[in-house]
Amino acid sequence: MHARSGRFPLARWRRLPALAGLAAAIPLAAMLAALPAFSSAAAPAHTAQIAEGTGGSPGGLIVSTEDGKLQGKHQEGADQFLGVPYAAPPVGALRWQAPQPVQPWTGVREATSYGNRCAQLPSGNGPREDTEDCLFLNVFAPGGGPARAAAHGGDGGGLPVLFMIHGGGLANGAGDQHDGSLIVRTDHIIVVSINYRLSVFGFLDVPGLGSTARTANGNYGLLDQEAALGWVHRNIARFGGNPDQVTIAGESAGGWSVCALMTSPLARGLFRGAISESGSCPSQTPAQARSAGLAFAAQAGCPDAATVASCLRNTPESALLTASASYSPQFTSGGPELPLPPRTAVADGDYARVPLLMGTNHDEGRTFTQGFASYTEQQYVQFVDQSYGALAPAILARYPWSAYPSPYTASYAIGAIWTDSGFVSGIGGCPTQNLAAQFASRTPTFFYQFDDRHAPALNNLLPGYQWGAGHAMELAYLWPSFGNGTSLYDQLTPAQLELSHQMILWWGAFTRLGAPDVPGQPYWPTYTSRQLMSLRPGGQSAAIPAATFAAEHQCGFWNALAPPAGS
Repeated sequence: MHARSGRFPLARWRRLPALAGLAAAIPLAAMLAALPAFSSAAAPAHTAQIAEGTGGSPGGLIVSTEDGKLQGKHQEGADQFLGVPYAAPPVGALRWQAPQPVQPWTGVREATSYGNRCAQLPSGNGPREDTEDCLFLNVFAPGGGPARAAAHGGDGGGLPVLFMIHGGGLANGAGDQHDGSLIVRTDHIIVVSINYRLSVFGFLDVPGLGSTARTANGNYGLLDQEAALGWVHRNIARFGGNPDQVTIAGESAGGWSVCALMTSPLARGLFRGAISESGSCPSQTPAQARSAGLAFAAQAGCPDAATVASCLRNTPESALLTASASYSPQFTSGGPELPLPPRTAVADGDYARVPLLMGTNHDEGRTFTQGFASYTEQQYVQFVDQSYGALAPAILARYPWSAYPSPYTASYAIGAIWTDSGFVSGIGGCPTQNLAAQFASRTPTFFYQFDDRHAPALNNLLPGYQWGAGHAMELAYLWPSFGNGTSLYDQLTPAQLELSHQMILWWGAFTRLGAPDVPGQPYWPTYTSRQLMSLRPGGQSAAIPAATFAAEHQCGFWNALAPPAGS
């Protein structure tokens, strides 16, 4: 293992202008909602709230939490405690309130099935879900966790914890997509995955809706994430975990959440490392949030600003969800949970300076551009003209129609533009590389690019479509449960399984050590060296120069159009 200087203790960008308004025209959440399902197979069923037990099976796997006893199960080589409530159901009077404590129970509560997903419209992450009772988390631990916890007696000798936040544009997705059993078996750590309120139930601001300073800006879903972290901090030792060794992780909107949590004063001290996959640091102003909220309210049948809050509170969940189809949820700055826009806080150095592992996928945009498959060259040119205005001629010269294969030429061309310009992250310039450099100037930062351009496709709606290493395609390499009814993990070739194993080892080492140091694996330097790790199948992963990444993604061109923060 290579020694590293400046190991952190175990204790405890400014928003750039959107290029020609494209990010405002087609928000990521809307694209995620429109993305076809990964397969025609049915999504996994989700239980209603698990009924309170009275005693549990003899010899069952039982853990006592602050709220009561849980009976889990041992499956896939891990102790699993599923559908664990970390906050009271946010229903009735608790809709659009900060998460409240769980009502303790007597006896033993079964925790062997996932809890409800949070209310969401159908999307590439699964079918429509119509329930607000959804604040559940899942704990995956090596066998014997309760016995290990008893042996340590809360002395801080427990296992490190990986706390996973799902993606889905803050509009869809669920913790059940992240079964941590394989990571637990491989890395001997604990994994927690969570649900949090989504869309208009988790991120809505209209006059009078938030009744406290913490809820004034409508960041209910972020407050849920912080409540789940608090639950882990108070309870994870009972499962054999160390509350002072928690690493937060997330992909896509989960990556946005990681940045928000790093800059949120309310989350300080609850984690000591962070992993962001295909994430960034977006947010909106209170004025933008209020405008979007009132527009949604009018769509939901509550057009009067004077009575909008009470009107929405008296509107059924199903009607609110249906009316949310065009709503694009986002974090809102300006309150105690996010005093500054996360980008501004990062640029100013006002964030939890914990070690960070972050990265992007080589072809992020291709996941979202199948809808352009039938475009002609003329339609492609018109789309770029309408999207980028005066910048269009330069962009078309840099991304000419002739540079991309047929069929689906427009899909590949627009996918390349969106990947390189940062549309998916909404930053501008050469986004992820610029953000990595910004973080690396103040905290240990390890940067990667997922480069398996033949990863299993998320769906097969277009015969022969070349997904490349599209957005979300690395997830199956870490989480075999990701795929909505079809196992993408089972489609991995031997060479891809080798990459999967390598990634799991690196993610586990980072969770344990704050650095992806794995004996026998390629050395992963911090980004201060201007090197990043290229994740490739078949044992071909290797550190590459930042200049190589910049050349692949036209960074000089995009940075000239939208200079990175601080330039």
